[in-house]
Amino acid sequence: MVRGIAMPTLVESLSKEDVRPVVITDTVGLIDTVVKQKGFVIKSAYAMIKGIKKSFVPDTVDALLDDWLGKLQPHYDKWAVQKTTTFSDYVISRSDEVAEDLLSVTDARAEKTSHTTAKKMYMRMRDGAKKNVIEAIPDLSKMISKHLAAQGL
Repeated sequence: MVRGIAMPTLVESLSKEDVRPVVITDTVGLIDTVVKQKGFVIKSAYAMIKGIKKSFVPDTVDALLDDWLGKLQPHYDKWAVQKTTTFSDYVISRSDEVAEDLLSVTDARAEKTSHTTAKKMYMRMRDGAKKNVIEAIPDLSKMISKHLAAQGL
């Protein structure tokens, strides 16, 4: 709360009708960029997942976005109280915890999915996923900050 005014949550801010599609596109672009930097196994798995259905990755990002933002909300709230650094720096300094929070969402989704091929690939890749998420946190946090700044937050 700032000056008696409740601040919108990350979900409220980044799920607005005019913002959400751009956030989804940027997130998919970030995932594509991260995958391009990985080895053959990850690139192959990602290509296979995308081959299942062309819109699989954007659809999955859309389906998980609110849950991911919900996991980031406590970090954002703690940062907003002090604001002694940028949100990006705050999240990066807690990247291990943030990565686990974000992965808890994808873990739950993988357990429920009816896409057996996607589930098998995810479970095979899960052990290395945390490292990959940690590596992506600087760009992810900057992207979130960019979208919030565009809304004057």
